[in-house]
Amino acid sequence: MPRQTRRSILATGAAAVLAAPMLIRPAAAQTLAPTPTMRGGANNYRPGAPIVERIGGGGFWTSGTVRRASDGAPLPGRRIQVWAHTTEGHERDARSHGATRTDADGVFRIEMPQIVPAFGQPHGHLAYDADYDDGGFRTVFLRPVMPSAADTTLRVDFVLVPA
Repeated sequence: MPRQTRRSILATGAAAVLAAPMLIRPAAAQTLAPTPTMRGGANNYRPGAPIVERIGGGGFWTSGTVRRASDGAPLPGRRIQVWAHTTEGHERDARSHGATRTDADGVFRIEMPQIVPAFGQPHGHLAYDADYDDGGFRTVFLRPVMPSAADTTLRVDFVLVPA
């Protein structure tokens, strides 16, 4: 084992001080990637579905956030449409569709009947449709599959990119 001298300790310390600026760098700004439209997301979409307090009898919550791509800023007042195959109706039924708006923090939340499997998978449909909003963002259709038909919530986030 090499012998530690005062000179070797000072040299090691000096090298560490000189290398520190290269090792400690400010965090680079991370950009938030936009949410791509999912295959099958627009299936049974109903343009202009009404904004509602709740779809059907409720009991199941769908929620999420809507943010701007690049800086991740929350987007208040964005219209999100939700529809699904539920205990009260099929996803093609008008009564299975409804829309809500995001709050000041870009959060949306809507209650609906329990989602049940359609074609073997419990899944919901959500859309941010630029044709029914005034934000200059691209339309996004999502079709998230739930891990289990016993789940009573579905969380879905949107990251929108300007049109």
